[in-house]
Formats: sequence, C-alpha cells, structure tokens
Amino acid sequence: MGMKGITVVCVVLLWSCFHGGFAEKEEEDVKVTVAGVTSIAEIDDDFICATIDWWPSDKCDYNQCPWELAGLFNLDLQNTLLHNAIKAFSSMRIRIGGSLQDQIIYKVGYAIHGCPHMKKVKKGGLFGFSQGCLTMQRWDEVNNLINQTGALLTFGLNALYGKNKPEPPPNGGNITWTGDWDPQNARDLIEYTVSKGYKIDSYELGNELCGEGVSARIEAKQYAKDLLKLRGMVKEIYKKAGAKMPKIMGPAGFYDKKWFDTFLEAAGPQSVDRLTHHTYNLGPGVDPKLIYKVQDPYFLSQIAQTYKDVSESIKLFGPWASAWIGEAGGAYNSGGKNMSHTFANGFWYLDQLGMSATFNHKVFCRQSLIGGNYGLLNTSTFTPNPDYYSALLWDRLMGNKVLAATQNVSPYLRVYSHCSKKKPGISILIINMSNTTCFRIKVQNDMNLHPTEADINEEEGAREEYHLSPGDGDIQSEKVYLNGHLLSVTEGLQIPEMKPKLVDPSSDIVVAPQSFLFALLRDFKAPTCMS
Repeated sequence: MGMKGITVVCVVLLWSCFHGGFAEKEEEDVKVTVAGVTSIAEIDDDFICATIDWWPSDKCDYNQCPWELAGLFNLDLQNTLLHNAIKAFSSMRIRIGGSLQDQIIYKVGYAIHGCPHMKKVKKGGLFGFSQGCLTMQRWDEVNNLINQTGALLTFGLNALYGKNKPEPPPNGGNITWTGDWDPQNARDLIEYTVSKGYKIDSYELGNELCGEGVSARIEAKQYAKDLLKLRGMVKEIYKKAGAKMPKIMGPAGFYDKKWFDTFLEAAGPQSVDRLTHHTYNLGPGVDPKLIYKVQDPYFLSQIAQTYKDVSESIKLFGPWASAWIGEAGGAYNSGGKNMSHTFANGFWYLDQLGMSATFNHKVFCRQSLIGGNYGLLNTSTFTPNPDYYSALLWDRLMGNKVLAATQNVSPYLRVYSHCSKKKPGISILIINMSNTTCFRIKVQNDMNLHPTEADINEEEGAREEYHLSPGDGDIQSEKVYLNGHLLSVTEGLQIPEMKPKLVDPSSDIVVAPQSFLFALLRDFKAPTCMS
C-alpha cells in the first residue's frame, strides 16, 4: 500500500472516532515518550499463561455454577477448538493447579490403593470438597494435549500429602498444617512422567498455603524444607533419566512480605527458580461495582505496590529467582457473572499484563483458560472470549524487553511499550479507559524529543495498528471487533486472522473512548531493541 492509500485509512479512523457514535465526545492531544536506550525489565517468551483448574461441575458461588465441565476431571481435552486456541500462540503456558490441588492424589505406584471420586462434603475437606484422584489414563490425556499443541506445562503438586491436620483454632482462622511433606506419591507420578517421556516445564508445590493461607496454611520455614525436598527429588529422578530438570516453583499464594522473605532466606540459594504469587485485586465476583473498578485507574494502580514489593523481596532474599503471577482472575470466586468474560474485563487484564511486566514479572497466568466466568474461552462452546484475542495480540507483538513509556495528560490513558517481538521497532499497547475522550497520540523518542519531517522514514513501512472495540459499543458485550471487523472462529473452527490497519507512520495514533490498541512502530529507533 502506498502512502496515499495509507492516508485514507488514517482519515477513516479519525472519522470513526469522532463521528461513528462519538460525535459528542471530547478530543485530546497526547505526547507519549518512549525511552529506547535501555530496557527497564524483561519478560519470558511465554509470558502469556492460562490455568486449568480442578473444580468439579458443582462448584457454585452466588447461586450460580459456572464451571460446568471445564475442570480437569471433566474437560474435553480432544476438543478441536481448544487445541486450535492453544496452538494459535507461539508457546502458551498452561498451569494446572488451583484450590483443590492439595487434596489430589495420584493413582500410581504402590502407596495408593484406592482412587476416591471428589465430591461435596460438609466437613473434613478443603473448600467443601473431599479428596480427588488423578488416574494415569487422565494424566496421559493431559500430556497428549500438551504435546499436540506445543504448550508448556506447569503442574501443581499436592503439598499437604502426609502432613498433620490439627483441629481448627477456637477463634477461627485457617488451620496450620504441621509435619514434613511426604513426597512418595509425587515421586511415583514424576517417575511415571519421566518414563513416558512427557515434557514438564516446571513443578509448583502447593496452592495458596503461604501467609495466612486461604483454607489451609504452612509455616514459611516448613515450606522451605518441603520445597528443598522436592527439588532434591526432582534433580535425582531427572539426572538418573538423563533428562533436563524442570524448574521448581512456589509458593503460589498471596504475597505476605514477612512470610515470603522468611521462606526465601530459609530455602537458600538456587532453591526456587520462580517465585509465584497470586492476585485477585478486583475483589469478590458478586461485587456490583466490578464494572466501575475495571475502568478506575486509581483503583487498578493499587496492585503496583505488591508487584514492587515482590520484586524487592527477590532482590534482597532470592536474587536467583524471578517473579511470576502464578494465578490472576481479577475477581475471585469464579469471577463476575456479567463482567469477567466480556470486553470490559480487558481494561483490567491488559493493564495488569502491562503493569506486571514493568515490574520484571516474567510470566502472567490468567485464571482461567476455560471455566468459571473468567475463562479466556467460553465454558460451554470453547469459543474465545474478548480477552483471548487481547492475549493473542500481546503474544504476537510484545517482545521480551520492556521500555519506559510516559504521558502526563490523563490517568485514564494507559500506555505500555516493549521492543517488537519479531520485526524492527517497538510495539505499544494503549488502553483508553475514558468513556468521553478520544485521544490523538504522538509517540516520541526520548533521544529526539522534537522530531521533524526528516526523521520520518517512510521506506521502513507503514505503522501497524490493531484497534479492539466492543460489540455495539457495549463494553459488557462478549463480542469484540478488530479494526471494525467482528472476530469469530471460522467454519473450520480455526482462530481468525488478525490483520492490522496500515497507517501513515507520520500520522497521529487515534484511540477511541473505551477501546484498546496495539501498534507496531517499525521506524522507531530504540538502541536496546537492536542488541
């Protein structure tokens, strides 16, 4: 496309912003400065991660049961759309774990004689459910999914196996489980896994047992002892098999500075490869204010302190480790019924992807891939929800190196920048949370704060823009449009192509109210992206 054709595209975008439903809206000019000399953080290639949970179909919250057949025991692992949705990513990470993982036993080896079916109980179990059992037939099916889709697998192990469960404290609160972890059942599973040649990227010990815990807890020094036992066992098994050792991760819970610092100090150097923590910063899924929270930049920014504190804990007590968001669903208890699977949730999701990356978090695991109200895929049909497409664009455009991007016009305009993933230049994510303002954006290099026409190199190609907007202008729609075209799976159950608009690189970037935009700026000279 020549520059003349590109200019026409730009005019169309301007018209759609100010006349296509936004005639009465405001317009504001913004200068965004991107520092390209050095990066401020780095993410992994497989930054995008999603979880598969253990919840059975009768997991219910707020008079609804949104998990249906999406838990690991029931999920159709042969579903064509599920496979295609995973394969669309360069390398999606799947984390299998969740609230019930610490009462899952593995039907393998001589130590396990029965194989209990998980069911609801009034007392004795965690989160109102009894023990469950993973058969090796089901484990084979899980690994077939991983092998066929090219995904990376993080598997959460039962950290309470063999421990003592005291009586509940008289004044309430969560029970502190005591004693050493019994690794035998995990050993049998891992030895079986190695014998079958299955590739596990990482093992994670326990789920939400740190700090005050959620339903149960373990003291930090005891958890350190248990994790070192796991590391030694995994090292032994994989060394004997001549296979590459998976990473060891934990503690997979909510950040508590004292607990995390104590754990890292007690575990010592090279003990844990990835320090994982969870966030549900939007509060309960039943909160009627969820729709306002996801568009409130002041509220969304509060979690930044946690990201910073986790990074500080690593710097002071565990510099050999790196930080991961091991599970984040926005709203807890299966998410918000009318919000978490809609376009509106992208204000939270994309903002958290961008924000956590700036604090050097290497991976962000979304709760969930499928299941609950917050799945990237629809629980019943497996069709992608709006956040799926946002995650896919991130995966394709945002490279490893994170750049500082700043603007001082509006808090409702979020801007994040990375080196481009596969092409020259940089990629930018812009989130417009305002429902009244259309922003015209000029991106400037901090090495050249006053660009001239001579600085625009048209030969290096047009700017690629990916505008995401909600169906019918309703941010609580389950439909999402890319550059004005509805995104939907093909008749052959393939993920649709996601083609950019090609725009004159000298023109402003125009972002409509309540929309998201990814842009690839090929002519942006960032020295750190060239090394």
